[in-house]
Amino acid sequence: MEPAQDVGATPKYSVNFSVCGMSHDHIYGMVGAIQRGGGVLVSAYGEEPDKVAAFTKRFPQARMVKSEDEILNDKSVQLVLSSAIPNHRAPLGVRVMEHGKDYLSDKPGATTLDQLAAVRKTIAQTHRIYGILYSERLEVKAAVKAGELIQAGAIGRVIQTINIAPHQINQAQGGDAGGGSGRPGWFWDPALYGGILCDIGSHQVDQFLYYTGSTEAEVVAAQIANVNHPQHPKFQDFGDMMLRGDRGFGYVRLDWFTPKGLGTWGDGRLFVLGTEGYIELRKYIDVAVKKAGNNLFLVDQKESRYIDCNNLTLPFGPQFVSDIVNRTHTAQDQTQCLLAAELVIKAQMKAQMAHLKA
Repeated sequence: MEPAQDVGATPKYSVNFSVCGMSHDHIYGMVGAIQRGGGVLVSAYGEEPDKVAAFTKRFPQARMVKSEDEILNDKSVQLVLSSAIPNHRAPLGVRVMEHGKDYLSDKPGATTLDQLAAVRKTIAQTHRIYGILYSERLEVKAAVKAGELIQAGAIGRVIQTINIAPHQINQAQGGDAGGGSGRPGWFWDPALYGGILCDIGSHQVDQFLYYTGSTEAEVVAAQIANVNHPQHPKFQDFGDMMLRGDRGFGYVRLDWFTPKGLGTWGDGRLFVLGTEGYIELRKYIDVAVKKAGNNLFLVDQKESRYIDCNNLTLPFGPQFVSDIVNRTHTAQDQTQCLLAAELVIKAQMKAQMAHLKA
């Protein structure tokens, strides 16, 4: 899922960071982003032997430690990254912040409102950063370009975002999206991964808040289903939700039905409707046209045009490292980050379980 890393200018800052938990392969894109920003990977801890072996092969410079405490108690480490099992991420983040370090979690960054309350309380007490890498916006070049265009007024005032976010359970090509080596047991249990709206919906609600500029929002309606996986009765393979913010509307559809013929892990689309035009992103592929992603289409009052975003630079890594050094929030607004996490948990709680006839 993560794009190729940019080879850009020498980073302005440097921090030491560690990985604590690597249950999802998103960790590779997370490490890559921080390294682009000047981060130095010094140590790592993981519980699954196969994940540890793969990580060690990819990052031989990292010292593999035997416990979480070795990382928490290492005073040379300023930042901790984690893609642990989702319901473990927030409690770990609280411990990280209590040990005087900043934290970057894979999404979802929390799976219950109690976890989220503990995160907010600890941020207030410690003044540390709790980041969540919503990579489908922060690490996708077309999504970054869309943000720049919207902020410049290219489509007027944003009215609505529509996110279509299909995913593939077993990816033939593997890669950092997380499904190349099959799925672990926790993947099928919503108590562990948070449910489909909380899990992969995190990306989409982050985009809704960011592109509309909403600082307050509510879940209007939500539904979930297990349409085609009876062998995993707790699993949710379809979900959607409607959102209403103080500055715009949102609709999100999520599923695990991407066919192998697509050639990539999902045909992610974003539609942003404005008062003066609209933007469409075909993030990962342009179906039956070309395999390259990062495709942006802009229609305004003057013309329709296509923008290839593949040559853009991704800003998140350098900005996040700068935030750690300067105690700022340039890479990600802390309040918005946690509001997205709150909304997807509430959507999951509110969702009606739908049952379709065969």
